[in-house]
Amino acid sequence: MKLGLSLLFVLGKPLKKALSVVPRAVEEGVQVIELVDEAFHSLRGRKLSLVADTLSNFDLTIAVHGPFVDVNIGSPYEPMRRFALRRHFRSMEAAARIGASSWVFHPGLRTGITYYYPGVEWRKTLQSIREIYRKAEELGIEALLENGTEPVPFVLKKVEDFERLLSDLKGDVDLKLAFDVGHANLNGQIQDFVKAFSGLIKHVHVHDNDGKSDLHLGLGRGTVNWPEVINALREAGYRGPLVVESVENVWESLAFLRSLLA
Repeated sequence: MKLGLSLLFVLGKPLKKALSVVPRAVEEGVQVIELVDEAFHSLRGRKLSLVADTLSNFDLTIAVHGPFVDVNIGSPYEPMRRFALRRHFRSMEAAARIGASSWVFHPGLRTGITYYYPGVEWRKTLQSIREIYRKAEELGIEALLENGTEPVPFVLKKVEDFERLLSDLKGDVDLKLAFDVGHANLNGQIQDFVKAFSGLIKHVHVHDNDGKSDLHLGLGRGTVNWPEVINALREAGYRGPLVVESVENVWESLAFLRSLLA
């Protein structure tokens, strides 16, 4: 498995300053850097050139986490759904331009209209997923759907949600997943998720929490049993990135993860 680091922990800093952590990350054994296409780090204009120039100095695999603020690919209001897709498509195009191998995105969200039109956000999410994967194929980039977190009203959070998704897609999409361990911990489904979708998981986010809130703690500072997680992934034959997505104790988390992989 490859050691990875998300720049989520420096999202509040200007992009140039955030990228200054890359040399240390490489020294710590990081092989995969995940950029977050959001806020100060939006991949457009001169920022896109800055990222490309900076990362070209290192032998790194690049992943991009798509935008997530006010983005709902399951919106029942078609102009808002189209806005979300346009934002995602721009992000995917930027990711392709900087040579990213993968692009991660969130599921759709339930809205206040669910009560009156049950399932509308689910149907819109499926429609959007199909469009996103067509765009990914066109760009030659791997799109990875992430499991949502509690208590946010994502339509895809649990194992049974993804099983239903696969059934409803009817093979129209070659679905690949970004498995978020911290999110699955909130549902008590880490082991179940790995067992159910081992062949679909191509990217893993690792961060800790107390089993109640999505805190993005450092590894070992919450309730996740990390030796069990690593063993489960090994038994499933997973060989992809393990991307630390903690927002605190990041360097300690990388050292902790290295020790587990040794």
